[in-house]
Amino acid sequence: MKTNEIKLKYGFNPHQKPARVYMENGDLPINVLNGSPGYINLLDALNSWQLVKELKSALGLPAAASFKHVSPAGAAVGIPLGEQLKKAYGVEKDDLSPLAAAYVRARGADRVSSFGDFIALSDEVDAETARIIRREVSDGVIAPSYSKKALEILCKKQEGNYRVIEVDPGYEPGEMEKRQVFGITFEQRRNDIKIVPEMLNNIVTGKKDLPESAKRDLIISMITLKYTQSNSVCFAFDGQVIGNGAGQQSRVHCTRLAGSKADIWFLRQHPKVFEMKFRDDCPRSVRDTAIDLYLRDEMTPQEEAEWRKLFDKVPEKLTAREKEEWLSKLDGVALGSDAFFPFSDNIDRAAKSGVKYVVQPGGSVRDEDVINACNRYGMVMVFTGIRLFHH
Repeated sequence: MKTNEIKLKYGFNPHQKPARVYMENGDLPINVLNGSPGYINLLDALNSWQLVKELKSALGLPAAASFKHVSPAGAAVGIPLGEQLKKAYGVEKDDLSPLAAAYVRARGADRVSSFGDFIALSDEVDAETARIIRREVSDGVIAPSYSKKALEILCKKQEGNYRVIEVDPGYEPGEMEKRQVFGITFEQRRNDIKIVPEMLNNIVTGKKDLPESAKRDLIISMITLKYTQSNSVCFAFDGQVIGNGAGQQSRVHCTRLAGSKADIWFLRQHPKVFEMKFRDDCPRSVRDTAIDLYLRDEMTPQEEAEWRKLFDKVPEKLTAREKEEWLSKLDGVALGSDAFFPFSDNIDRAAKSGVKYVVQPGGSVRDEDVINACNRYGMVMVFTGIRLFHH
């Protein structure tokens, strides 16, 4: 049903009442088909929808995003999963639909952070994708349309309260946007720049070879950064985000955060993880956290005591050497940064996580140092001249 206003239970926090979203002119481009989305749900929905719409437009593939607190935990396009990823993501079916594969990948980038996510899907949601969503802890979904069966499945989730939003795929906002802070109105042209492959032409390193798969992953990283709270650095590989370092004040902390997430993503595919014998009554979300604790090796004695209760057989420790050997196999990763690298330490950290392709605006007084670091590691780096801050 068309409307120009949705009244909300509250704003960011329960004490922030009243709250609403509305259009000053015309009807809202969204229709709530089920559930009651909140203020933050809608911020996630509208940001994530733009991301997947742009991914689909740029790469011509179905796209998905998994959002938490107005930043993507993961994003991906619909590329078939290999056997190793199927195991890591808990997928038993041999051939997922492209849209289902995109969401499995997006959710799989950082499964701990994606707990309670808001999902965006670029295409009509099919029953298979709905079944994948049904098994996950999620707050809601936005898409341009839903098959009859998919809608039936989703509307039963969360005892009938799962938030399902339909968005007009043809809607384009006006050129200018505004917001209020402390009673003061800010206005700017919205960030309507289109991320296209031609932006990757200015290669500044000695190594120039940029395969199509790397171009795809660099585009994924850039579009993801466009809708990530700044500062941000994004690692992408095999058609998906594998680590997104969002909202850090220091650029190198973004790179460290994204790199550590990429490492965990790859370590989740280690044979010792696949051999873990969880109790049958252990939910997926608890298993995700348990694997994360196992790989980070940061448990307190009390935490470990509870962790050990989750298994029929407590797994053997994954040693530092085993981790190092496994991570040495990760190669060909793409990295995007929403602003220039001020120091080459970002490149040093990126190299530890298999990065071979880098895209960033350039423009630092130390650009030459960063280029030299890339050359030492045999990386290909592109300067776009385009900053992608998002707040």
